[in-house]
Amino acid sequence: MNRFFLTTTAALVLACAVAWAGPLEDGVVAYQRGEYTTAFSSFRALALEGNAAAQFNLGQMYRLGQGVPRDVAEAARWYHLAAGQGDAQSQYNLGVMYYNGQGVLRNFVFSHMWLTLSAMSGAENAVRNRIMLVKQMTPEQIAEALQLARTCKQLDFKNCD
Repeated sequence: MNRFFLTTTAALVLACAVAWAGPLEDGVVAYQRGEYTTAFSSFRALALEGNAAAQFNLGQMYRLGQGVPRDVAEAARWYHLAAGQGDAQSQYNLGVMYYNGQGVLRNFVFSHMWLTLSAMSGAENAVRNRIMLVKQMTPEQIAEALQLARTCKQLDFKNCD
């Protein structure tokens, strides 16, 4: 079961941001150099302005304790903000966090919902993990999760959990 929900690695910090130029790219370069304080400052400024990639990156830094004290609740907060903008990797990470009860209460329905939303955006890891998750859920829980995912998507990812 440990292999079921392996959280993403620090390399994913770069996945959302490499193609962007400017302050986000500066943060990515600083992150790659291990200059976490500089990266954090760059990402935080952008994240507060609503930049989903920066919000995801802050979530990663808090989840991994890079440049900041490790704080999974704070990581979940930043992932929620990015997921609310449709960021598939943040949605995936929330699915993992709800499954494991990291920074949020353990909840298979919310885990399935976030994994479903991430899978709808093409995240293959979400598809695989959701298949394994349903083996631990009742048909009623699965139906509820799917309905929540539909509603969440219709509401443009607002107020999803």
